[in-house]
Amino acid sequence: MQKAILFGLLVASTILFYHADGQARKTQQGMTMAERVQQLTEMSSKRAVLRFNANKFKDYVKTAPRNYSIVVMFTAMAPQRQCGVCKHANDEFGIVANSFRYSQAYSNKLFFAVVDFDEGSDVFQMMRLNTAPVFIHFPAKGKPKNADTMDIQRIGFSAESIAKWIGERTDVQIRVFRPPNYSGTLALLFLFTFCAILLYLKRNNLEFLYNKNMWAMGALFICFMMVSGQMWNHIRGPPFFHKGQNGQVSYIYGSSQGQFVLETYIVMVLNAAIVLGMILLTESASKRGDPKKKKIYAIAGLVLVSVFFSLILSVFRSKTQGYPYSFLFK
Repeated sequence: MQKAILFGLLVASTILFYHADGQARKTQQGMTMAERVQQLTEMSSKRAVLRFNANKFKDYVKTAPRNYSIVVMFTAMAPQRQCGVCKHANDEFGIVANSFRYSQAYSNKLFFAVVDFDEGSDVFQMMRLNTAPVFIHFPAKGKPKNADTMDIQRIGFSAESIAKWIGERTDVQIRVFRPPNYSGTLALLFLFTFCAILLYLKRNNLEFLYNKNMWAMGALFICFMMVSGQMWNHIRGPPFFHKGQNGQVSYIYGSSQGQFVLETYIVMVLNAAIVLGMILLTESASKRGDPKKKKIYAIAGLVLVSVFFSLILSVFRSKTQGYPYSFLFK
């Protein structure tokens, strides 16, 4: 009798096990994707950019099937990681995510997430990433292609660049809405106020407005800013410099298709030194003045022009592969 009871319990437990297993498989096949989408939608309603660790990355990004795309920024925000551009890139990424959240194109077909190295180092190893920040688009079907990794060295990581790249990969057009920034308006107001006060105090002596040297210095400063590429930096938002896999820091971009912010300052200083040398050479050729002083001007001007022109030509050679000419430096 006891054997019959044990046999019946064994059969019942086996039936219950297979029934529960079948229900779990059915849930996994039919509801898992819907549950993921629902959870992502609920989380994104509270926070535009989701924070993923290794487990969440596997659950929401690597697990298939998916009917949604997700854009992930891999970053290293901790101060000890010394990522100078990660904070700025994170701010721009957040602007895009919030713009999408409050736009008419908002849907549960696109999500934004961030993976920090200190919270998901395993994810960096899985994706074979050695630098940050990196933006990768994970499509709804298939694996990411080369074009799904954003080339921040070429197009920068401004909010407008990120939104344009997402539109190319997902056909979701995001109009970027930046939070109002009154710092420029206040600075302009302060400048006009300062100029007005200065003109009022100097109303009986406005000869400084006819100072040619002052206007010449202002014109040169504007020329140095434009020639060095400061406007390009303002539009594209490139990183300040680049730190390679081995910790090697690059100040000069290796192609004419882009540049770093620090590279702009270097080119600006080189151009200024060349102009200073030309001014000294011009002054040494004037008829008035002490001959010894003019000789010093000529030698100093010649040294400045020769050395700094060679340096800026060397920078141009490093950015333009195959350029055959050089002067003092290669």
